[in-house]
Amino acid sequence: MATVKCETTDFIYPLLADVYYPIVEQSAYGNVKKQWILDKTIACNFSSAGTADKEEVKPNVNITKDVLLLGRAKSDIRISSLDANNAITNVVISNIRDASGNEIYIETSGTRSGKSTIFEIASQEPIIGPFGSVEYYKLIVRRSENQAVDL
Repeated sequence: MATVKCETTDFIYPLLADVYYPIVEQSAYGNVKKQWILDKTIACNFSSAGTADKEEVKPNVNITKDVLLLGRAKSDIRISSLDANNAITNVVISNIRDASGNEIYIETSGTRSGKSTIFEIASQEPIIGPFGSVEYYKLIVRRSENQAVDL
């Protein structure tokens, strides 16, 4: 098994998260299947997008929990450790953990009960510093509706 590239944490990026990219296969009938492969571990920082005016759990026919996180990362997560470019729809993040290795977002029910939550990338944009270079990448991630994916 190949070694996974891992960035180091610091006071600006105190968390670690695993980044997965898919191997995409399409059947003769057009069905697309993605097999997610762990590629690298990034140093990052995430916090809640804020829900002061929004219910966390909305009671209706389907009870859903909307989790949106704002964050930053040192590197462009669309680029794999092999320098392959990926669309943000082909990137997922999981296993967000603190410097001590404690998972922060864990599923409490369903097929991933007790496992780390899977997040999809909603947005990524570079933040340019005063000297014209990229300082970090701003991320918005949302909890994937499909937590049954096998990572």
